[in-house]
Amino acid sequence: MHEVELLVILLAVTTALAEVANRMNIPYPVVLVLAGLGLSLLPGLPPVSLAPNLVFFVFLPPLLFASAWQLSWSAFRAELRPISMLAIGCVLFSLVFIAAVTHYLLPGFGWGSAFVLAAIISPTDAVSAAVATKGLPISRRIISILEGESLVNDATGLIAYRYAVAAVVTGQFALGAAAGQLVLVAGVGIVVGLVVGFVFYVVHRLSRTSVTVDTSLSLLTPYAAYLVAETAHGSGVLAVVVSALFVSQYTARIFNHEGRLQVLAVWDSLTFLLNGLVFILIGLQLPAVLDGVAPDLRWPMLGYGLLVSVAIIGARMLWAYPTTYLTRLLGRFSDSIQPGLSVKEVTLVSWGGMRGVLSLAAALALPLTLPSGAAFPQRNPILLLTFIVILVSLLVQGLTLRPLIGWLGLEPDTQAEREEQEVRISMAHRTVEYLSSPEAAGQAPPEIMARMQHRYAQRLERLRLRTNSPEDVQPATLTPFQQLQEVLIHFERGVLDNMRKERHISEEVLRKLENELDLEEGRLALDKAQ
Repeated sequence: MHEVELLVILLAVTTALAEVANRMNIPYPVVLVLAGLGLSLLPGLPPVSLAPNLVFFVFLPPLLFASAWQLSWSAFRAELRPISMLAIGCVLFSLVFIAAVTHYLLPGFGWGSAFVLAAIISPTDAVSAAVATKGLPISRRIISILEGESLVNDATGLIAYRYAVAAVVTGQFALGAAAGQLVLVAGVGIVVGLVVGFVFYVVHRLSRTSVTVDTSLSLLTPYAAYLVAETAHGSGVLAVVVSALFVSQYTARIFNHEGRLQVLAVWDSLTFLLNGLVFILIGLQLPAVLDGVAPDLRWPMLGYGLLVSVAIIGARMLWAYPTTYLTRLLGRFSDSIQPGLSVKEVTLVSWGGMRGVLSLAAALALPLTLPSGAAFPQRNPILLLTFIVILVSLLVQGLTLRPLIGWLGLEPDTQAEREEQEVRISMAHRTVEYLSSPEAAGQAPPEIMARMQHRYAQRLERLRLRTNSPEDVQPATLTPFQQLQEVLIHFERGVLDNMRKERHISEEVLRKLENELDLEEGRLALDKAQ
């Protein structure tokens, strides 16, 4: 019962602090990590341990799936070159760089334990990247690169982590085998992701009349992809990402309008709660992390942790700037139409690589002892250094992203808005043509057809005016007919509310009618936005 009570308390704290962070206009992971640190210092609080399996098998699959679902496949494909440079090249470069810094500057770290630490903190975290960049005034291209990299590079980092740990445990390391394993594990993960995505697509199609089943299947998909891939000795991370990218391309075929509304609402709530728990649990790990380190070594380790944090940020910058120009050079010899990143954009991409819960889970998953019975070398210092790097990443980089954007003078591009406007105009234009065609004749009485033609003609005119002279166009307003609809919706809500008070209606009927009113009000809001 103590665990259940603590979970409820943490969920309540997460919800309240997320609202505080929203009002303060700062990323909520920062507030939640600080809250976790504060709670961990309270006397009498039972120890809260973050089991690695809880992260790898409970938190990670749905959070990766949700992030990949929101990522545009076309944008990911367009930025595949910089994403690959960061997800593979930068991780491997950071691995070597951090291992060298750790080995030569930190006392007691041999090459084995140095590479273990480097493998843990080299990949960026998909959850941290998605949450930290949400709502920031940056181009969609930068967000696609940061999120795409963090979704893919976990495979590189985890494979390097496995081989680094195996090298420490066995005393042997084969570079060729590790490189081959990287390709094999990634390939298996991609294949499993495609297969699982296709299977669930077919099952969705067969059960498309059931909204509840569709929602449940969407929740099961990431876990199925992850577990199957891990069982097949592939990358569970890549399997989840690929399955999400695959299924997200067919949402229009899988779900009806009711299903899309419900799935979106369920996933929004689930990812919010899981994200909140992840970040507050990071802060709560402080006592357990400190317990493994001697008191006289804690302050020196803090200094070493800051040193490693600076090194990992520096390694990313050392990699990002030269490879940007290399990418531009490669682009001259290909048919790519994507322009190269500017120096300001490279700076933001370099600073936006953040570490999170995956690194902490990997550190916690280190074996306690070697086969000989000896303690795993530097396990507790590695755990503390990882914790410090995550805190610096979330608190320093997370808090300075918005000021850095302002200092660099970066502004969000309007390409997505222009594309949306063009599609709206095309849809309205074709609808007007359809309403005037013989094919539409007889669909409704003439007076209804005339009123609908007038409605869409007004919408098309507003859209064209907004496109031609956006600075002179006033915010769109509802037509008198739509204003009357809005008044009637509010009146009907009042009627339902009175029936509820007088208990003249069952809860089932009430919810159904309220949902219909919600949908109608949503359509009016969309008309006003157009």
